[in-house]
Amino acid sequence: MSECCSVKASQVPAAVKLCPECGSRSKKVDTITVKSLVRHLPFGMVPAQYYFCGAAACEVVYFPSNPDAPSFRQGDLLVRVGLKEERDPIPVCYCFGVARRDIADEVQRTGKSTIAERIKAEVKAGNCACEVKNPSGKCCLGDVTRAVQEAEKTATGAPASQ
Repeated sequence: MSECCSVKASQVPAAVKLCPECGSRSKKVDTITVKSLVRHLPFGMVPAQYYFCGAAACEVVYFPSNPDAPSFRQGDLLVRVGLKEERDPIPVCYCFGVARRDIADEVQRTGKSTIAERIKAEVKAGNCACEVKNPSGKCCLGDVTRAVQEAEKTATGAPASQ
Protein backbone atom coordinates (compact mmCIF):
# COMPACT_ATOMS: atom_id res chain seq x y z
CA MET A 1 0.00 0.00 0.00
CA SER A 2 1.24 3.47 -0.83
CA GLU A 3 2.28 5.77 2.05
CA CYS A 4 -0.18 8.42 0.85
CA CYS A 5 -3.14 6.09 1.48
CA SER A 6 -2.21 5.07 5.00
CA VAL A 7 -3.54 6.77 8.08
CA LYS A 8 -1.11 7.35 10.90
CA ALA A 9 -2.36 6.39 14.36
CA SER A 10 -1.67 9.93 15.59
CA GLN A 11 -4.17 11.27 13.01
CA VAL A 12 -7.05 9.08 14.18
CA PRO A 13 -8.97 10.64 17.06
CA ALA A 14 -9.45 8.40 20.08
CA ALA A 15 -12.89 6.77 20.28
CA VAL A 16 -13.06 7.53 24.01
CA LYS A 17 -11.74 10.48 26.03
CA LEU A 18 -12.25 11.58 29.61
CA CYS A 19 -14.54 14.55 30.15
CA PRO A 20 -12.39 17.47 31.31
CA GLU A 21 -15.10 18.53 33.78
CA CYS A 22 -16.13 15.28 35.48
CA GLY A 23 -13.57 12.72 34.29
CA SER A 24 -16.13 10.25 32.92
CA ARG A 25 -15.41 8.18 29.82
CA SER A 26 -16.98 9.95 26.86
CA LYS A 27 -17.49 8.64 23.34
CA LYS A 28 -16.72 10.30 20.05
CA VAL A 29 -19.70 11.97 18.36
CA ASP A 30 -20.03 13.05 14.74
CA THR A 31 -19.75 16.74 13.93
CA ILE A 32 -23.21 16.63 12.31
CA THR A 33 -24.70 15.79 15.73
CA VAL A 34 -23.05 18.78 17.39
CA LYS A 35 -24.00 21.11 14.53
CA SER A 36 -27.61 19.88 14.58
CA LEU A 37 -28.21 20.23 18.30
CA VAL A 38 -26.16 23.18 19.55
CA ARG A 39 -28.34 26.28 19.69
CA HIS A 40 -25.71 28.82 18.55
CA LEU A 41 -22.42 27.79 17.01
CA PRO A 42 -19.78 30.51 17.31
CA PHE A 43 -18.48 32.19 14.16
CA GLY A 44 -15.07 30.89 13.15
CA MET A 45 -15.43 27.80 15.31
CA VAL A 46 -12.16 25.84 15.34
CA PRO A 47 -12.56 22.38 13.76
CA ALA A 48 -12.33 19.60 16.34
CA GLN A 49 -13.42 16.08 17.09
CA TYR A 50 -16.18 16.26 19.72
CA TYR A 51 -17.04 13.83 22.50
CA PHE A 52 -20.37 13.27 24.24
CA CYS A 53 -20.36 13.23 28.05
CA GLY A 54 -23.35 11.21 29.22
CA ALA A 55 -22.63 11.56 32.95
CA ALA A 56 -25.85 12.55 34.68
CA ALA A 57 -24.28 15.00 37.13
CA CYS A 58 -22.10 16.79 34.56
CA GLU A 59 -23.30 19.97 32.82
CA VAL A 60 -20.98 19.37 29.84
CA VAL A 61 -22.61 17.64 26.88
CA TYR A 62 -19.95 18.05 24.17
CA PHE A 63 -16.26 18.76 24.61
CA PRO A 64 -13.58 19.03 21.90
CA SER A 65 -10.29 17.28 21.32
CA ASN A 66 -8.84 20.68 20.43
CA PRO A 67 -8.45 22.95 23.49
CA ASP A 68 -9.06 26.01 21.26
CA ALA A 69 -12.56 24.82 20.35
CA PRO A 70 -15.55 25.48 22.65
CA SER A 71 -17.30 22.97 24.88
CA PHE A 72 -21.10 22.94 25.02
CA ARG A 73 -23.27 22.55 28.11
CA GLN A 74 -26.89 21.46 28.57
CA GLY A 75 -28.22 25.01 28.16
CA ASP A 76 -26.44 25.31 24.80
CA LEU A 77 -28.53 22.53 23.23
CA LEU A 78 -31.88 22.70 21.46
CA VAL A 79 -33.08 19.53 23.22
CA ARG A 80 -33.04 18.17 26.75
CA VAL A 81 -30.42 15.48 27.30
CA GLY A 82 -32.36 12.53 28.74
CA LEU A 83 -29.35 10.97 30.45
CA LYS A 84 -28.87 14.20 32.40
CA GLU A 85 -32.52 14.90 33.27
CA GLU A 86 -34.39 14.09 36.47
CA ARG A 87 -37.75 15.78 35.75
CA ASP A 88 -40.40 14.69 33.26
CA PRO A 89 -40.60 14.65 30.39
CA ILE A 90 -37.30 12.79 30.16
CA PRO A 91 -36.53 12.09 26.49
CA VAL A 92 -35.62 8.51 25.57
CA CYS A 93 -36.21 8.45 21.80
CA TYR A 94 -35.62 11.73 20.03
CA CYS A 95 -36.72 10.63 16.55
CA PHE A 96 -40.24 9.64 17.61
CA GLY A 97 -40.73 11.85 20.68
CA VAL A 98 -40.85 9.10 23.30
CA ALA A 99 -40.29 10.00 26.94
CA ARG A 100 -39.72 7.68 29.92
CA ARG A 101 -43.15 8.64 31.17
CA ASP A 102 -44.75 7.34 27.91
CA ILE A 103 -43.15 3.95 28.49
CA ALA A 104 -44.15 3.86 32.17
CA ASP A 105 -47.74 4.83 31.30
CA GLU A 106 -48.00 2.07 28.69
CA VAL A 107 -46.61 -0.52 31.10
CA GLN A 108 -49.02 0.64 33.79
CA ARG A 109 -52.01 0.44 31.39
CA THR A 110 -51.17 -2.83 29.63
CA GLY A 111 -48.53 -4.60 31.71
CA LYS A 112 -45.91 -4.27 28.95
CA SER A 113 -44.49 -1.85 26.43
CA THR A 114 -44.45 -2.21 22.65
CA ILE A 115 -42.52 1.02 22.10
CA ALA A 116 -39.19 -0.74 21.38
CA GLU A 117 -40.83 -2.91 18.71
CA ARG A 118 -42.53 0.11 17.15
CA ILE A 119 -39.24 2.02 17.06
CA LYS A 120 -37.46 -1.01 15.52
CA ALA A 121 -40.07 -1.07 12.76
CA GLU A 122 -39.55 2.65 12.10
CA VAL A 123 -35.76 2.18 12.04
CA LYS A 124 -36.16 -0.70 9.60
CA ALA A 125 -38.35 1.54 7.42
CA GLY A 126 -35.58 4.16 7.41
CA ASN A 127 -37.54 6.70 9.43
CA CYS A 128 -34.99 7.55 12.12
CA ALA A 129 -32.37 10.28 12.27
CA CYS A 130 -30.47 9.52 15.47
CA GLU A 131 -27.27 11.16 14.27
CA VAL A 132 -29.00 14.56 14.10
CA LYS A 133 -31.71 14.24 16.78
CA ASN A 134 -30.16 12.22 19.64
CA PRO A 135 -27.51 14.14 21.62
CA SER A 136 -25.38 10.98 21.86
CA GLY A 137 -25.54 10.65 18.07
CA LYS A 138 -26.40 6.97 18.54
CA CYS A 139 -29.48 4.79 18.26
CA CYS A 140 -31.80 5.05 21.26
CA LEU A 141 -32.92 1.41 21.38
CA GLY A 142 -30.57 0.53 24.27
CA ASP A 143 -31.95 3.44 26.30
CA VAL A 144 -35.52 2.47 25.37
CA THR A 145 -34.93 -1.16 26.42
CA ARG A 146 -33.50 -0.02 29.79
CA ALA A 147 -36.46 2.33 30.31
CA VAL A 148 -38.91 -0.52 29.55
CA GLN A 149 -37.12 -2.83 32.02
CA GLU A 150 -37.16 -0.11 34.67
CA ALA A 151 -40.88 0.58 34.10
CA GLU A 152 -41.71 -3.14 34.27
CA LYS A 153 -39.68 -3.53 37.46
CA THR A 154 -41.42 -0.53 39.03
CA ALA A 155 -44.90 -1.72 37.97
CA THR A 156 -44.48 -5.26 39.30
CA GLY A 157 -42.07 -4.63 42.15
CA ALA A 158 -40.02 -7.54 40.75
CA PRO A 159 -36.74 -7.62 38.81
CA ALA A 160 -37.13 -6.63 35.16
CA SER A 161 -37.16 -9.47 32.63
CA GLN A 162 -33.91 -10.04 30.78
